[in-house]
Amino acid sequence: MKKKKSQKSEQNRRTVGFLALGCPKNIVDSERMLAEIAKAGFLITSQPEPSDAWQADVVVINTCGFIAPARAEALEAIKHAIDCKRNGTVKKVIVAGCLSEILGAELFGQASGVDAIVGLGQRDAIARIIEKTLGCEQPTCYLEQSPRTINDDRTRLLITPDHWAYLRISEGCNHRCSFCTVPAIRGPFRSKPKKLILDEAEELVSAGAVELNIIAQDTASYGRDLKMKNGLAELLKELEKIAGLAWIRLMYLYPAGITEELIETIVESERIVHYFDVPLQHINDKILKDMRRPDTRESICCVIENLRRKLPDAALRTTFIVGFPGETDQQFEELLDFVKSVKFDALGGFKYYPESGTSAAEMPGQVPDKIKQHRLEELMLTQQEIAFAKNTGRVGSELSCLVDSAETKDAGAGRFYGQAPDIDSICLIRNCSAKAGQFINTKVIDTKDYDLIVEEI
Repeated sequence: MKKKKSQKSEQNRRTVGFLALGCPKNIVDSERMLAEIAKAGFLITSQPEPSDAWQADVVVINTCGFIAPARAEALEAIKHAIDCKRNGTVKKVIVAGCLSEILGAELFGQASGVDAIVGLGQRDAIARIIEKTLGCEQPTCYLEQSPRTINDDRTRLLITPDHWAYLRISEGCNHRCSFCTVPAIRGPFRSKPKKLILDEAEELVSAGAVELNIIAQDTASYGRDLKMKNGLAELLKELEKIAGLAWIRLMYLYPAGITEELIETIVESERIVHYFDVPLQHINDKILKDMRRPDTRESICCVIENLRRKLPDAALRTTFIVGFPGETDQQFEELLDFVKSVKFDALGGFKYYPESGTSAAEMPGQVPDKIKQHRLEELMLTQQEIAFAKNTGRVGSELSCLVDSAETKDAGAGRFYGQAPDIDSICLIRNCSAKAGQFINTKVIDTKDYDLIVEEI
């Protein structure tokens, strides 16, 4: 009898389909929302293939709105969910995240059929909002609470594998880059209290995470608003004490924040991997000034030289924007020459998009899209040659790899310290006897495009 009652109860539970879009910060928000949804008793359904229909009482889409392609992706996903609603496989559609924060009620006009719009400040109220939406016929905005608070990211239903997770240490940004909408969306820079971060890290490691990827909009500035001296370095020293944590990875480090104290902390550490994600955006001084970046070519070069002098095995990752207003052929060539000289381990390239509300969108000298596309292709081909050469140079070397998956002995996948999850290349592992979340010693035996082919020793 108890079994039949349980089955009936399971059948009567209301279902929620959830789609997480955007950056790692958005992933953390999605994981918090999923935890609240699960705690409220909803049954979370799996995401269908792109061509298939959602099958759920409610579909929640947590959106990104940073640049035009991200907004287009979000709107496409929203309209797909609305089509499923019209076809009867979905009852309600809720849109959350950055696009909701940007467009507000305007989104109802752009995507007719949305039932609720949820701002960043209402993240933790998502279960209550789902309940209200199921019982309401009137489309509703939930934007009244300011997103300028400090979020408590503890208790998450992880989207990432159990053995690695993101750890967000601050909210918002105080930089006023002329091309960026993040401060308008996410608000000013706010550091999380150190105890809150450490408690969350303990929770994640207790749940099985051996790698924590430290994220923020500006990681290196951690603690400045709290009047902490060397805030990030001091936080890292505390994180290192957590038993069971093997890798600590730093993402989104502005070059100006890479201090001597931070470098020395990493040099002395056995757990902070020698990986630096440093978004530079450009190298020409005039472009950097027009972008309102706090760096110059000289200061950037000094940071890179210092890192490589003190950490010769450092893996460097960066991002660049091509086609910024006024960028000349000569300035782009300067960027290419810089990339060839520095030889980054990984590089992300983006075309400039004029975002409404930013000063760069009003600048003269907007570069035609055809030229931007050509420059992007040239940049990425230049980096491809560098990356392939670096991979070839690693053949024969030994690497410690964290196993991410091991379906069969010949189909394992993992990463060495120079590969961040989801954004970088991977190691394809042959003769893999380990399970996901374990470390193994490997030898590089070949390459496959950006990936390394390794064999367990």
